Amino acid sequence: MRLSLRLGASLAATFLSFAALAQGNPTVQAPAGALAGRVNGDLTIFKGIPYAQPPVGERRWKAPEPLPAWTGVRDAGEFGRACVQPRPRAGSIYANPPREMGEDCLSLNIWAPKEAKNAPVLVWIHGGSLTAGYSHEEAYDGAALARQGLVVVSINYRLGILGYLAHPGLGAENPDGISGNYGLLDQIAALRWVRDNIGAFGGDAGNVTVAGESAGALSVMYLMASPQAKGLFAKAIAQSAYMISTPELKQPRNGEFAAEAIGTYVADKVGAADVAALRAMDPETLTAEAVKALYIPFGTVDGKVLPAQLVKIFDKGQQAPVPILTGFNSGEIRSLRFLIGAAPADAKAYEAVIRERYGDLADLFLRLYPSGNVEESMLATTRDALYGWTSERLARNQAALGQPSYLYIFDHGYPAADEKGLHAFHAAEIPYVFGTADRTPPFWPKVPDNPAERRLSAAMTSYWASFARDAKPVADGQPAWPVFGKDEGYMAFAGTPQPGVRMRPGMFALHETAVCRRRAAGTMPWNWNTGVASPVLPPKGNVC
Repeated sequence: MRLSLRLGASLAATFLSFAALAQGNPTVQAPAGALAGRVNGDLTIFKGIPYAQPPVGERRWKAPEPLPAWTGVRDAGEFGRACVQPRPRAGSIYANPPREMGEDCLSLNIWAPKEAKNAPVLVWIHGGSLTAGYSHEEAYDGAALARQGLVVVSINYRLGILGYLAHPGLGAENPDGISGNYGLLDQIAALRWVRDNIGAFGGDAGNVTVAGESAGALSVMYLMASPQAKGLFAKAIAQSAYMISTPELKQPRNGEFAAEAIGTYVADKVGAADVAALRAMDPETLTAEAVKALYIPFGTVDGKVLPAQLVKIFDKGQQAPVPILTGFNSGEIRSLRFLIGAAPADAKAYEAVIRERYGDLADLFLRLYPSGNVEESMLATTRDALYGWTSERLARNQAALGQPSYLYIFDHGYPAADEKGLHAFHAAEIPYVFGTADRTPPFWPKVPDNPAERRLSAAMTSYWASFARDAKPVADGQPAWPVFGKDEGYMAFAGTPQPGVRMRPGMFALHETAVCRRRAAGTMPWNWNTGVASPVLPPKGNVC
């Protein structure tokens, strides 16, 4: 660490720096300015570091602007506020509302070994459907990964309507005529801050891994696809990613409304005649009203920040050529049952619907998702169409670029989860990766504290840290993780890590073919409208 004290600071900042040093707190001189952090054993921790100007007032719905270097020593002992988000859904196991939120929320946190020097960097992007979540949720505590030799960074980014609204009025303000993607632009700004400043904390700006789960993993794919993120990271980790269709800025395509049309509709629903009226609205009120108007945030294909649909970019090999670690959970949909809809009356009706919707693909579909247990088949269908297909596609796409690719499935259950029918549910792997099983959200099924659980967590933390270090997941005393290649190797995390080959044969081929036909038709999205909720697929012969 480079510890220093900037002279010529304001009186208040000088008092802060003397107090910080007197208490044994580390003070780092970064290009952004001096920061006083805190010590936690063998780690130094810096919280609530702003990485861009507050996106308030006229800056709402504009690309993040660089923050001028500050004078004096800024205290980094407290987390920043969360970005504005709606109150959590009642009964959700994920409910964990922030103590404080606001528009002035573009901050990041750093965990670093005390003597870090040119250490690998992992930047964590939280999930939450691009609607909720925050960087300092307790389950994202970076200490365990930092003790593996990483510098860990967690970031906030704008959410919901404040982070992803596209609107003709906003496009009129932009020299490129585009709008939307503000949350993604925040993530890019945070990565630029890391590039420019992380060396002061002992990190290697040339060895950055972007990582995230769910919407965080969707964000990882957006970053891989965005020209504006080029060169800002060297590896990627995508946990439960979903490569769904995305609205395009001005034209309705793939069964999606144009993003600008969605923005105009939502503005009308919240009672705002123009952008000025939208900016005048209280951010929490606007966010709540947008949810009532059924606004769902996604990236926007605008030709600049996101040049095309993710599947097209990855098909052409135009994504970032970086190693990847990617996978999904066997029980993804058990905690997301609203995604599967109503089941047919019985097995016969289920088979009839599948044959109607999938045509020549129905036999393969029913082999993978048979009618013997319709509920389980519906859960598995949506899981595979969203998360399984995406994970395997990412591994295939990066391997095709000659990059090391590692695929996993998390299939671990424990009593409190299994008793609730939540075996290996969506996000269940996170506390194992971060070593935070004792700090899960309040309604989360509690992970038992026993040697077996601790061993599995230690193994996963080591695999992830090793990948971030040198693009090869290795854990002492654990099996070798096979690279995804000709044998389609993967790692299953059940009670213990278990390597295998050819996960769920036929799964990828089925969903890739279904997506290909939808893409060729150009009139239907590819997201959670799968299985019994699928439109009738176009016939064989259409090509992507």
